[in-house]
Amino acid sequence: MDFDLSEEQRLLKESIERLLSDSYDFDQRKKYLREKGGWSSAIWNRLAEQGLLALPFAEHDGGFGAGAVETMIVMEAFGRALVAEPFLPTVVVGGGFLRHGGSAAQKAAHIPSIIDGSNTFAFAQLEKNSRYDLYDVTTSAKKKGGGWVISGEKFVVINGESANTLIVTARTKAKQRDKAGIGVFLVPANAKGISKKYYPTQDGLRAADITFTGVEVGNDAAVDDPENGLPLIERVVDEARAALCAEAVGLMDESLKATIEYLKTRKQFGVPIGSFQSLQHRAADMFVALEQAKSMSMFATMAAGFDDASQRSEAVAAAKVQIGRSATFIGQQSIQLHGGIGMTMEAKIGHCFKRLTMIEKTLGDADCHLRRISESGGLL
Repeated sequence: MDFDLSEEQRLLKESIERLLSDSYDFDQRKKYLREKGGWSSAIWNRLAEQGLLALPFAEHDGGFGAGAVETMIVMEAFGRALVAEPFLPTVVVGGGFLRHGGSAAQKAAHIPSIIDGSNTFAFAQLEKNSRYDLYDVTTSAKKKGGGWVISGEKFVVINGESANTLIVTARTKAKQRDKAGIGVFLVPANAKGISKKYYPTQDGLRAADITFTGVEVGNDAAVDDPENGLPLIERVVDEARAALCAEAVGLMDESLKATIEYLKTRKQFGVPIGSFQSLQHRAADMFVALEQAKSMSMFATMAAGFDDASQRSEAVAAAKVQIGRSATFIGQQSIQLHGGIGMTMEAKIGHCFKRLTMIEKTLGDADCHLRRISESGGLL
């Protein structure tokens, strides 16, 4: 199987890396995090101008018809640069729901504004006791006339502070943990009855806890089948997990490069500490962990397009297990090898470790996905 990038994919990789090297070094990132919402609207507009926000959408919707490989390329580059802009919740998740389940009217209403950068999304899915179970939903959506009334609470909604549109999972029938009776709704972030509590997350991003109190939306707010939305949710979330795997690979690659450079320049007893054999062995182990993560990230990227839901889910879960293990190992070793400076806010390596830790916990940690693989009977 040929894993080389096509000419168009190589050009995409070079263009995004050139953009980030020019405008997204570590010091600039600190400034962007202090802007409203925790990210730079100027950078977001540049991403739009370069066509990155249009990548996964079909050509007849104004996009480029790109696939999971192009998303992987972008997310790896974003990982290396610690990009904070809401590409994942807007383009990958929001765009995923529109591409796979949106009506023609919903696509026409939302996709152009995603592509031009004027509309960002947030995925309001996590609840107080739901853990990583996508079907554990207590937020309700009840029919009222020609629309719906949504009530409930969602927590740790990334980009919830500044998103224009919320993607809300809500129960339309059945009990809390039933897999049937779950719908997906597009809700304006400024709708009456919505209240938010904002806060920073450990990796420097911004999140919000959102309360919905009798929020009324039209019938056209429901994406696909409002009584059987779980398959759509699982498909989009698997694509998001694959994208997170790619971002983690970029972060791990950057962490390893920074650690190797530090080992070459930091001196002790008059010699670079990289000359110590035990530290060389640690760096070699980090390299092996990175290569394992790269392979599984590619596997997840290919699997994200599987039509068979069980095959897709198992493959992405396996990738998330390896990504979580590699991220933990490389992150911990990079901090250890940097010593005390790795724990400071001034050092980029510590921020890479924080982001890796958050990715490991997002949409299921390694233990969660290992359990899912075990319960399904394994990959073989």
